[in-house]
Parts: sequence; structure tokens; C-alpha cells
Amino acid sequence: MSLNRVLVAGGSGFIGSHVVARLSAQGVRVVVPTRHRERARHLLPLPTVDVIETRPGSPSFWQALEGCDAVINLVGVLHSRWGDPYGPEFREAHVDLPARLANAAARSGVGRLIHVSALGAGASRETLPSMYLRSKADGEAAVRAGGVPFTILQPSVVFGPEDAFLNVFARLQRLLPVVPLAQANARLQPVFVGDVATAVVNCLRGTATLGHGFELAGPEVFTLRELVQLAGRWSGHPRPVIGLPFTLGQIQAGLMGALPRPLMSTDNFDSLRVDNIATGPISPALGITPTPLAAVAPAWLSRQGSRLAAQQARAHR
Repeated sequence: MSLNRVLVAGGSGFIGSHVVARLSAQGVRVVVPTRHRERARHLLPLPTVDVIETRPGSPSFWQALEGCDAVINLVGVLHSRWGDPYGPEFREAHVDLPARLANAAARSGVGRLIHVSALGAGASRETLPSMYLRSKADGEAAVRAGGVPFTILQPSVVFGPEDAFLNVFARLQRLLPVVPLAQANARLQPVFVGDVATAVVNCLRGTATLGHGFELAGPEVFTLRELVQLAGRWSGHPRPVIGLPFTLGQIQAGLMGALPRPLMSTDNFDSLRVDNIATGPISPALGITPTPLAAVAPAWLSRQGSRLAAQQARAHR
């Protein structure tokens, strides 16, 4: 399809910044709505990017849809107050916003909606262990019912130079003599942010992905313990990792969830009760070859590799 103007909701975030940079490099006019323009200042130098300070659901937000060929939804939150089946923050970000985006896009004649969900959210909502996953599942259902041509992507945990995943584990091991870890044996299949961005942009062109959902995962499966150990080794501060029993892990998650900026919550703990791995190989329709963790992560986790990390970040945008 012809791409002249694309709205990227969540475009100032970790994944969104890579997607926006790739679209801009292709000469596409990109509109990035954000609550705080300052948080998108890194996008301002990009020549085809318009940053609009607005709140989701406000008149100016919906006006930004006018004239867009496609919409990409990358909005997501990791924490929410409690609720049944999920809390208000999860409902607002993962269910209500995708539903309104899909409906507004259909009314505005937008040709494509790319909705980024989460690996595992495609299962029956009743079987999902966390509010996060249940809200993601309902968000996918809202997009499918919205009346706009869609593609849904379900990434595993995403890693990259600016992530809040491996970098957090590396920082912890610079500070702590030992790492007590809840759900240490949970299995994950982390995917590189550059591959996610490529898949998102590829889905905007052609029709092979229309009306379908696709899993996005890396080429390797790790336990959470192994990922923490790798982050420590590659950052030059390896520490012993002590897996906590189930009840102690729950207590740790509850205490951390009470912090102003929690590293983990009880709901995150619940999400890790099921393996976060793909059910099969990556679909050829996405046009990517998943990047191994060891091929890129040591460069930015190592202080000596900071310059190389910056080069990798630019090259994969």
C-alpha cells in the first residue's frame, strides 16, 4: 500500500522510537501523539516526524488520524491497580484505546492498523494467569472487531540498547552482591527490538499479513535465571542468582510492586507462571531473521562497548 502519512501511538517509547526512525528513513511522514512533548525530544531531529502534544482520546488526538494511510499502536503499560478481570490502567491502555483506535481508523478510512500486543495473549482469556495478559487478549479482540484492516503482532519480551529488561538486571548486579530472583525458572524467548521494528514496518506493505496475528520471538529460549546471569557476565559484574521459592517470590513481587517505580509486581509474577515462548517458527510473511541475543547484547551491556552499542542502535533503526 502507499504510505505517505502514518500515526504511531506510543511512538516515543522504546519500540516506537525504532519504528518511527525506520519510517522516517523511508521518507514517510510520521505523526507521534504524546502526553509530554519532552519525552519525544529524541524524535524531533527526524525530518519527517511531527510530534503532537495531546492525550489519547482528546479531539486533537483523533484529528491527527485524518489523512493517515495507516496507524501503528504500540501503547502498553506494565503495571496497574488491581481489578477483575484487570485493573483500570490496563483497561485504558490495552483495551479501551485499541478499541477506539480501530473504530476511529475505520471511520476515517485508514487503510491499515498494526496492533502490537504480547506473546501468549492469543490464548483463551479464562486461562490467562495475569491482568496484563487478560487485558492484552481483550485488546486484540477489540481490534479484530473494529472494522479496520489489521495485523496483530505478539512479541515476547523485547531487548535492545535502551531496554528496561537486560539493562535493569545489569544495573542490579553492579549494586548488589547477590540477586534474589522470583520465577527464576520461567522460560522466555526474547526478541531484538530491531527485528520487532522491521516486522512492524514490513506489515505496512503488501497484503499477506492482513487479518492475521503473528508471534514474534527470538531464536533462543532462556530461563529468567539464565538471562540475569548473562546480563551480569556481559556487563562485567556477574553475581550469584538465587531462585526464590514460590511464596517468597510472591512476597518479593508484592513488596517491589508497592514502590513508586516498581521493577516487578504481583501481576508480573503471575505473567511469568506460564512460559513466554512461541508455538512455532517466525512466519516468513514478517520478513525477518531473528537476531541472537549474544550477537548484540554484550556490546551495550559492556562499558567498553558503549561506542559500538550506539552504532548498533543507529544501524537497527
